[in-house]
Amino acid sequence: MNFDELKNEWEADGASETNISADMLKIREAHSPIDIIRRKMKHEFTYQIISLVLMAAIPYFFGFSANIEMVYLVFYAITCGFIAYYFFKFYQFYKNSYDMSMDSRKSILWFFYEMKLNIELYKALTYIIVFVWVGFLAVYLLFEKMGAINKILTKLSPAYILLNCFITILIIGVITELWAWYYYGKYLKRVKKIVDELDFEN
Repeated sequence: MNFDELKNEWEADGASETNISADMLKIREAHSPIDIIRRKMKHEFTYQIISLVLMAAIPYFFGFSANIEMVYLVFYAITCGFIAYYFFKFYQFYKNSYDMSMDSRKSILWFFYEMKLNIELYKALTYIIVFVWVGFLAVYLLFEKMGAINKILTKLSPAYILLNCFITILIIGVITELWAWYYYGKYLKRVKKIVDELDFEN
């Protein structure tokens, strides 16, 4: 092997080391948004537990009748069931995210798609809980405030009621989407950007 061949081989090896170094820097850069997402997941768990504890005390704060209190507890139990399922899936992902190897594009890509799935689950849970409690509100008004509701309904047209329901659902949807984006989505987008910049593994 002559000098020129040795020189070319050395330059090729140097370029390979440079590429590996650049990839490792990108992978390290991905750690920051992933760590933020993990921290937010931990906070989310705490917020949800506090919310459930406060919700359990609502019948006593508002002085519900015995019948409405029983109905409330049924809706509360349904809510706890949905949230427990969500917590289980969320915790599994949270725990597995610490077990994965954070030194490859494949692992970061796994985190991205699993977190994206969890965000969709998070949004679905929000919609379910909202409709569960809209159901409770309807039952409460039907049994406790029927006289006042009848007076209001006689003054409103069906079109006006439907329009208000549509606007309410739209507002809830927008708030849910914006909150999911603000709390998780923008950090997940940073992870995806880093993944896209990395070379595919052979």
